[in-house]
Amino acid sequence: MERLRRTMMFIPGNNPGMVKDAYIYGCDSIMFDLEDSVAVTEKDAARSLVYHALTTIDYGDKELVVRVNALDTNEGIADLEAMVRAGVHVIRLPKTETASDVVFCDEQLTRIEGEIGKPIGSTAMMAAIESASGVLNAAAIACASKRLIGIALGAEDYVTNLKTNRSAEGIELLFARSMILHAARVAGIAALDTVYSDVNNEEGFRAEVTLIKQLGFDGKSIINPRQIAPVVELYTPTAKEIEKALAIMQAIEEANRKGSGVISLNGKMIDRPIVLRAQRVLDLARAAKVLK
Repeated sequence: MERLRRTMMFIPGNNPGMVKDAYIYGCDSIMFDLEDSVAVTEKDAARSLVYHALTTIDYGDKELVVRVNALDTNEGIADLEAMVRAGVHVIRLPKTETASDVVFCDEQLTRIEGEIGKPIGSTAMMAAIESASGVLNAAAIACASKRLIGIALGAEDYVTNLKTNRSAEGIELLFARSMILHAARVAGIAALDTVYSDVNNEEGFRAEVTLIKQLGFDGKSIINPRQIAPVVELYTPTAKEIEKALAIMQAIEEANRKGSGVISLNGKMIDRPIVLRAQRVLDLARAAKVLK
């Protein structure tokens, strides 16, 4: 089963309590932030805190991600040096605008891995797209490195770049979401949606999660533990969907036993896209522990 990334929760890198307890919240991926949520005067302290957390705390099976500062700054390179040595699973590159941004980060990761004797390529990457340039270059960005496991939309900087703001309906994000989603699918990597900052508006949050799930996103970046349950609920298949998916997989097994190249269920042919959708349903059901 592929790793699910329904929820990727931001943890401010300068918040000791949240850094220490991040594994208890139940998100799929934990993203320690060294960039926007950390004041300039606290960058060094945050880097040190996250480094020691990664090297001393057992976060279980959580995927551990660190959003570093921009790599054209001294802070960004220092972040990479520390986090790779700490054994982080994924580096999230902020404000990615071109494929060359990804290539440069890849080169730096290769250098650091080589210096410490770590297998080359073992540190994965994500790219956050937060501008019009990044959106228009999304396909090139998504295919720029084998290290990339996903790309994500950063909406606040993006709408500012567009000279607008976020609406309840999210119409201003539709083009960016579509571009990022298609780029991710071309590259065979995950597509993560942007954060929803109004943590008290659960109705609006649920509507946005419903939309991005229908579009095809793998999950959503979140900023509060209260946002985890609604995402998991909306991404959890219904009993009817699970029953149908199981029936499809059983039909495949029966056809294989009979040596038949034709697979049908209730008189309808079953082809590869139907099988892939059924497998996705079962993966989500198992992750939500509604199916063993």
